[in-house]
Amino acid sequence: MKLNIIPTPKIAMLCAALCAALFAFNQNAHALTIGDGHEIGFVNFGIPSGDQDRTDYVNHLIGMGLGTQDDFQGQHFTRSNNNFGPLSTAVFHHNGTGTSINLGAAGTYTYLFAKYDGPNYGSEVWYVGDLSGTITIPATAGGYGLSGWTLFTAGGQGVPDGGTTLMLLGMAFGSLGMARRFLKR
Repeated sequence: MKLNIIPTPKIAMLCAALCAALFAFNQNAHALTIGDGHEIGFVNFGIPSGDQDRTDYVNHLIGMGLGTQDDFQGQHFTRSNNNFGPLSTAVFHHNGTGTSINLGAAGTYTYLFAKYDGPNYGSEVWYVGDLSGTITIPATAGGYGLSGWTLFTAGGQGVPDGGTTLMLLGMAFGSLGMARRFLKR
């Protein structure tokens, strides 16, 4: 009985094609819920709700201590106990409606503000900096429907590091040059 063995290059090509197909169909889907691990906090009621108001609300929430409550600009804020590390200032990006939101690549957007039924319920704020692809948010909260949402980016990105990286790179190349000189002998 003769065994037919598949050549190694063909197995490698087959594995690569399978991995590519799996990554191509990966949607990175995630559903956010009220009070989940991505929640930064809640704004009661979140009115007025213009772009600058929403930006102010999110920035106030991310500046609050974990598990605290506060009043600011006529609103009542409740900060969750979820710790995301240091949070950057929120910068308004765009508004939308509907429960499906395309976040694009991971880290494109940092915060999501969702307003539920005008003056009757309030606004939920989530951290989405570690999510990508299309996510869903609840259509209702507290029995009230979604009015709309806002995505924010993080402010203060792209700040130069003061040359530390360049200095370390130079030291690494210098060390490699010295090692090469002594190893050639």
